[in-house]
Order: sequence, then C-alpha cells, then structure tokens
Amino acid sequence: MTTRSPHDSVTDPALETPGALPRIDTTVAHPARRYNYWLGGKDHFAADRESGDLIAATFPGVREAAQQNRAFVRRAVTFLAGTADIRQFIDLGVGIPLPPNTHETVQEIDPTGRVVYVDNDPIVLTHARALLTSHPKGKTAYLDADLRDPASILHHPDLRGTLDLRQPVGLLLAAVLHFLSDDEATHAVHELLRALAPGSYVVLSHGTTDFWPADRAVLVPGLQRSTETPYRPRTGRQIAGFVAGLQLVDADPAVPEPAASTTTLIEDDGSQLVSVFRWRPDGTDAAQPRDDEVACYGVVARTIATG
Repeated sequence: MTTRSPHDSVTDPALETPGALPRIDTTVAHPARRYNYWLGGKDHFAADRESGDLIAATFPGVREAAQQNRAFVRRAVTFLAGTADIRQFIDLGVGIPLPPNTHETVQEIDPTGRVVYVDNDPIVLTHARALLTSHPKGKTAYLDADLRDPASILHHPDLRGTLDLRQPVGLLLAAVLHFLSDDEATHAVHELLRALAPGSYVVLSHGTTDFWPADRAVLVPGLQRSTETPYRPRTGRQIAGFVAGLQLVDADPAVPEPAASTTTLIEDDGSQLVSVFRWRPDGTDAAQPRDDEVACYGVVARTIATG
C-alpha cells in the first residue's frame, strides 16, 4: 500500500492531472483520514489530526471506539465466513485499507471468498490496489461509488461480475450510516436489503450518544467545524429501525449457532442492541471498556427466508 508521510500537507500531484481523480483537499478534515489517524495509520494530514484531537478532547474514548469498531467487524466477518458459511461480501464505506482487510479475513477461512469494496473518497481510491490482492481462488473488486445511490452500486458491472446476488451475501455497513442524513441512510439500507437473497446477513455499527449525559451530547455539533462530512450519532431506537424485522444474531457467543441465534426478530425500540465490544468478545482485550467510552452500537442480523 502506498502511504503518505503524516506530515505531508500537499495534494497528491497525480490527482490534479487532466482526467485524474478529483482533487484531495488536505485543508479540510475527512472521516476516512481521521479514522486512519485514530487507528494509528499514516494516511492523514494536519486538518485530520487537528479535527481528531478536537473530538478526542470531548470524546476521550474515540481512539478506543475506532479500535473496538474494527475488532467488531473482524469478529462479525469471521462469524459470517465461518459459522454462517457466507462466501461473498459487500463492504460499504471501506475507508483507507489497514490489515486485516475484509477479504483477508474471509479468504483465510475460505480462499474462494469474494468481496466487493465500495467507497467514494478519492484518497481511498488511491489505495484500492491494497484491496485487490485476492487469493487466486477468490476475487475482489473496488467500486468508486456513493452509498447514497445504492442502485449505482447494485447494478455496477464489477459488482455483478464478482458476486451472485441470487446467493446470500454479507453486507457490511460499519461506521458509515452516521455520515448520511436520515432519508439517505433509510433509502440506502432499504434498497440494499431489498436486493439481497434470503439468508443474507447485515453487519451494522453506528455511533450514538445514548450513553452520554445530555450536557456532553449537545457538544457534538460543535465538533463539526472544519470537517468535510457531518457526523450524525443516532439513538438505539433509530439504529434498530434500519434493520427492524430481521433476525438478530445473538451477541452472546454461548448461544448455539446459527439457527438458535437467529430466531429473534429485531424490535425497533433498540432494546436488543449492544455496544460493539459486547458482540461476541473474544477475550483479547486486557480490560473491557465502558459503553460511554466506545459509544457505538453493533448488530449482526439475518434476512428472513421467504416461501
């Protein structure tokens, strides 16, 4: 993967040539680069670090939250590729690659696994080659597309050439819906779920202020200064509404798999949601964080077979 120096503050010249990708504005913080900063990556600029530090001043657990969200996705993908026998995935809002990427986790379990990555960030596109290092028996693709236009994703020839939507798919919506408006997020999830075969799964994580006192939650809008994309935390009820009616995969790893863990319909009051670090923890954390430190819900759900 090609990387930038963390102190580099100029636009990549390759992105300003005629017919090249849109210019990367390094003077405005961007979620993908800021997330990379919190995860300890190298692909970020001064504006991203300044924004990240400003958010951390109000939300000290944000770096822990980023790490826990990433660990949740890894555990969820391992469950889907292993126990649930899912062999094809759509990873939406993938962000700047950091190993283990989704295809690496999937293909470690089954080398024939197929993954389509989707993002609309020019800097992610410059690193897409790191997402295309598939095992020879499997396949990966990268779509430069916008989640707010799900039809363009679902009908993209590279997606259709990589995945068979007549078969179950693992749909990953990790830490991405909170950058969309209510209407955009609802439309995207509805259209994507409608296109998936019965027996598909959804992995969803989403920021929240449910665990914060009111005087802390009201500070969130003030953290939007000098950022390219607004962050919209939602309540558990709102987040559950995206996947209401799907079958919940129980967060307790002691529950037998998979049938007994996917029999409860998700209620739209949010009562069944848990923080990402509480979804099937694997014991790798020396100390368990608090809900208010992570402030991110995680859910894995299965679409219901028809007929």
